Amino acid sequence: MGGRLRAGRRAWRAENRGRLGATRSEHRRGEDVVVAWHWRGGHARTLVLVHGIGMGQQYFGLLREELCRPYDVVAIDLPGFGESPEPTRQASMPECADHVAAVLRDLGIAPVVAIGHSMGTQVVAELAARHPDLVERLVLIGPTVDARHRSKRSQTARLLLDLVNDPPIVAAVGLRMYAQAGPRWFLTQFDAMLAHRIEDVAPRIDCPTLVVRGSSDVVCPRGWTRHVASLIPDATFREARGKGHEAMITGAEPVARMVTRFLEDTGA
Repeated sequence: MGGRLRAGRRAWRAENRGRLGATRSEHRRGEDVVVAWHWRGGHARTLVLVHGIGMGQQYFGLLREELCRPYDVVAIDLPGFGESPEPTRQASMPECADHVAAVLRDLGIAPVVAIGHSMGTQVVAELAARHPDLVERLVLIGPTVDARHRSKRSQTARLLLDLVNDPPIVAAVGLRMYAQAGPRWFLTQFDAMLAHRIEDVAPRIDCPTLVVRGSSDVVCPRGWTRHVASLIPDATFREARGKGHEAMITGAEPVARMVTRFLEDTGA
């Protein structure tokens, strides 16, 4: 329990430190505005972080701090989440990917290493498939949605169960971000997430890809996650031992090591 509480406190502090040293920018595409945060360290390679349903870039705090040492990092608030204003209509996963692509082109930082978590994996998978010139490597942490449990009831139950198993302060951060997004927009995007099939996109991903899950993840079972990896032409599968769906929070250091090793092994 002590270790879980320490991890939670570290996550809270990292979230609060998140804006220090970052450049905030707003990017308009049509009627929608996407907010991005850029931590520049003068490194040759840039990593882009894309969050999951109901979240915002801040929950990447611990992972971002680990990755900022060897890399520049950009973190994005998808439409309606974090500090990005809510659109007037649902944003599909391909549309979200196009928003991210527009941000990368605005910032002039491509090609990048795109890292997505949960719903964010669906967005970055579409980004790699639709805009291959912008993505040199891909990292999918807890790819959704498990085809055998693609329903609101099942996914809600699994997400809540995973939160219960996390350190209390991590769960508190998640619930606060869910509340910030608001139930209407959360449910609107939940429908978009469930309608999307990452397994249909995976075969069109041409770049080397790292697929990661926490070994205790109830949202993304091992069989499902391995299946997603098997559909990608050049994929590596790894597990963060003892971690759940929020592995990049509770296991930021081992996940960061996995990412760094993957990039080294693939010559990035």
